This record gives sequence, C-alpha cells and structure tokens, in this order.
Amino acid sequence: MALRRALHFVFKVGDRAKTATFYREVLGMKILRHEEFEEGCKATCNGPYDGKWSKTMVGFGPEDDHFVAELTYNYGVGEYRLGNDFLGLTLQSSQAVSNAKRLGWPLTQVEEALYLTQAPGGYPFYIVDKEQPPHDPVQKVSLGVSDLQKSTHYWATLLGMTVMDKSEEKNTVLLGFSDSQCKLELRDIGGNVDHGTAFGRIAFSCPREQLPDIEALMKKEKQKILNPLVSLDTPGKATVEVVILADPDGHEICFVGDEAFRQLSAVDPKGNELLDKAMAEDKSDEWFAKQNKQKAAA
Repeated sequence: MALRRALHFVFKVGDRAKTATFYREVLGMKILRHEEFEEGCKATCNGPYDGKWSKTMVGFGPEDDHFVAELTYNYGVGEYRLGNDFLGLTLQSSQAVSNAKRLGWPLTQVEEALYLTQAPGGYPFYIVDKEQPPHDPVQKVSLGVSDLQKSTHYWATLLGMTVMDKSEEKNTVLLGFSDSQCKLELRDIGGNVDHGTAFGRIAFSCPREQLPDIEALMKKEKQKILNPLVSLDTPGKATVEVVILADPDGHEICFVGDEAFRQLSAVDPKGNELLDKAMAEDKSDEWFAKQNKQKAAA
C-alpha cells in the first residue's frame, strides 16, 4: 500500500495563541496554511460543533512529504477533556529541546536523549534530543488500544499497513505504509479506551479511486463508518473527497483522495499572516470576560 500515506493528526485546541507559541517557537514548525469557517464541517473535522471554527496546518515542511498537525479551534470552546486515547507524538529535534529550555517550557527527561513535553491542552509530545534530520523529523504517533491483536488485524489486514516492529515487553506494535513515512504505534493499555472530548483523528491519503473500495470493505467486514464518502469544500481551494472510519476502539480515521488533497494542501505563503490576523481579531475571550462567563469546557 505504498500509494497510501500518513498525512496529519487533528488536535482540538482551546487556546489558539498559546498553541501557536508551542508549535512555532518551541517545536520550530511552520504555519503551512490557515482557514476560517463559519459553520461546522460536514465530516465533523472540528468535532461535533456547528459554529465558527478555524483550521491551522502546522509542520516542519510541506504536507506532500511531511506528517503535520491540524489544529482545530472552535470559537466558543475553551477547554477539552483528555482521555487515554492519544499517547503522544514523537519527533527528533535537538533544536526543539533547546528552544523549550530557553523559553522555560516544561520538559521532563524520560530516558537518555528523550524528553517529554506537553502542548497546551495537555497533549504529550516526545522529543528525541538529536539533530533534526533533513527529512521529516516526525517519527510516530502513538495511540492506546484495548486489544492489540484485534487492532493490529484492523490496521494491517483491513487498512493495508505493514507491521514494522513489535514489542511484547512494551505491549506495542509499530505500523506504517512505508519506511519513509511517519509510523503509527499501537499500545495496549490493558483496559477500555476513553476518548474524552479532546479526541483527535488521524488522516491518510490514497488514490481517489480507492475510496469507494475502502468504504465497501468496511461495510463487508461490519466495521464502523462514521461518514460515508463525502465531498468537502474549502472556499477558494480544491474540493476533496473523504471517508471517515473508526477502528475497534473508536479512533477516528480519515482517508482522503490524494490527487485533490495535494492541491488543497499546497503551502500558503500567507498562512502565518492569516493565523496572526485571525488571533488578533478573535475577541471571544474578551466577550466572555465582559459577560462574567467562561468559554465552554467541552
């Protein structure tokens, strides 16, 4: 399945300004594009919310050959509850370690040359303290599962990922579509997976012609389809087609047609400027303060 590739992980963020500081100044990522929407996404990209929201793509390089983060911000929601579903994103950058120390961003050393930090909202990030490679520094995304064998069957047999490594000691399986891409690590947590309200989504692309086949296979195997094949519009940009699945533990998975996505995901040179403008114009915190209210905690 080399034609399939890992694209991004979706994080819900309550504090857009602090989150931008973390990704830009601590990790050293770039704003690749920023988009504002007046109403909720047809494929619930922003979660189960109908109101105004924004999407910011951030990464070490273009989405064509880097695994990136999609930051979704719902204007009326200030906080999300974490579960035990997302266990961390691992990247390699001694510069990020230096940045965190310089900025006083909390770091915990978990083993030699490996640090744990948190993005705003509590999302765990592991930073390998080695020189940032010339290719994508993002190594893997780790998700908690309740039955490792069942989950491995789903991701490897049904979705076509290759098992790259297994560890009985750590109860983990490492999978990927190719050696050069960000990997997916499944870790058996020995109990039920709780997605909280912060639950994310991992996205992959495939040739557009494979989307109906993926949907048909999931129907045949009686697996969950959260959103059947649907077209998503972004004003002024390419329309993409997606199908949204859920694995046996309810982890959300997006498959998007690669051809249109490559057009949609072209780096916008104004991305940084658009994000800063949106944050400057966002008076939602002030409005809630004047009303002696707090933003909703989802």
